[in-house]
Amino acid sequence: MLPPDGWPGDGSAPQEPRLLAISDLHAAHRGNEEVVAALAPGHPDDWLIVAGDVADGIDEVAGVLAQLRERFARVLWTPGNHELLAGKDAGRAERGVERYDRYVERLRAVGVDTPDDPYPRWEGPGGPAIVAPLFTLYDYGFGATRFGATAAERLERAKAGRVVAVDEYLLDPAPFPSREAWCAARVAATSARLDALDPSLPTVLVSHWPLHEHPTEILRHPEFSLWCGTPRTADWHERYRALAVVYGHLHIPRRTTLGATRFEEVSLGYPREWRRFGGPRRPRVILPAPPPGPFAPDVPEGFKLPPPRD
Repeated sequence: MLPPDGWPGDGSAPQEPRLLAISDLHAAHRGNEEVVAALAPGHPDDWLIVAGDVADGIDEVAGVLAQLRERFARVLWTPGNHELLAGKDAGRAERGVERYDRYVERLRAVGVDTPDDPYPRWEGPGGPAIVAPLFTLYDYGFGATRFGATAAERLERAKAGRVVAVDEYLLDPAPFPSREAWCAARVAATSARLDALDPSLPTVLVSHWPLHEHPTEILRHPEFSLWCGTPRTADWHERYRALAVVYGHLHIPRRTTLGATRFEEVSLGYPREWRRFGGPRRPRVILPAPPPGPFAPDVPEGFKLPPPRD
């Protein structure tokens, strides 16, 4: 069992339900299957946010999330770029919006909340709060002050440095003419939904891609920030009263703050990455709010993984 970060130090189960989050499970990747199989709630009413990059194929993603839904009281999902990569399903050819819609259909059938469903209200400790899984994509807008004034200039700079996301070849935006156009449509539709929320309630905003550019400032290859989000969402943590912004994608699990809002990068990542930290990351406790300071980087005592298989 892999309990969440914040599990009581005496080994006892939490006395209250928690809103937990993890992302970038890459569940079909050799070495991660055991981690996913070990994910378990500490309290029967725990919710689990899964912020994208569960796997690359529709059947695989639906299977993993269905299993997690059997364990957790509620599971909320938002897509990452890996879910949207075309050509990753045997016998299927869905691309772009059609592919995303297929995920929504399959996940609704197993009781998983998607970005196109009503946003649920967390009533547990740290609440009430609206938990909003978002799908806004990216538009090459990050990096404008570092890599060129236009998206074309920024892309040229990235390509010259041999930093090019696989999305350029496999993330088809059809029927939109570009990923930027799809992003603009998703941002407009999503902001309209968020604007309609009860203004007296805080939120937890969940996105695979960071909603603000600041997390990308520590990337080893900073040009990769082009594929990491859109400046259109930069003020959403303030505009929508966010207690926390949950994201993944960067495979750099950490906690930062902007004003009063926590930004929680909750990715598991690939085994070669999480082994640097001494073991797989636990699901992060989002609510109730953790004590100030960094999250605990350790793994539970007694939890063992099989030997690495490289």
